[in-house]
Amino acid sequence: MRNEKNPQLLFQYMVPGRVYRRAELETVTHSVDRDLKILVDRETIRKLAPGLYERPVESPFGLTPPTENELVRAFLKTNDFLVTSYNYFSQLGVGLTQVYTTWIVYNHKRSGNHTLGGRRFEFRLTPSFPRTITLEFLFVDLLNNLRRLPDKPIFVMKSLKHLVSKMNSNAFEETMSLYGRPAAQNIYRNLQHGNA
Repeated sequence: MRNEKNPQLLFQYMVPGRVYRRAELETVTHSVDRDLKILVDRETIRKLAPGLYERPVESPFGLTPPTENELVRAFLKTNDFLVTSYNYFSQLGVGLTQVYTTWIVYNHKRSGNHTLGGRRFEFRLTPSFPRTITLEFLFVDLLNNLRRLPDKPIFVMKSLKHLVSKMNSNAFEETMSLYGRPAAQNIYRNLQHGNA
């Protein structure tokens, strides 16, 4: 039931750690903008971006920010996306040295750069992506993005040659066929034959 005068009702409706679009909260109160402003001014909820709000989780160390996945879910209004980072490539042990502050979001709805909750996201429209990140996908994603990385390709390629010999499996071949762009598949074939 709506309450015209009590922003506390809106606060109680919001689940800690969940990010809400303003439109999702219109059914809770007739004065959604006023109540949101009151709660933001009281610092009991946070405005993360235009039209995005969160009731933060309280911990012994302070307020816990929402996860990247939660921010993107609310922004895109779907669970059909994959959040990743070039920083994950370090798991492959290929000697990348840069630290990246932008998250990459593969999805079917939006493209462009957006700041959500103080974090930077680059949304890329992609025909297909896995539900979870595996080492095989990281390798394919690295090849797909090799030209975007500031590290010198010649040093990365030397490390990739060694990695290919360890990842020549059915799972990797399938991942490459599903998600590898033509340029990445060419690089992979050259690595297999020692031509890179």
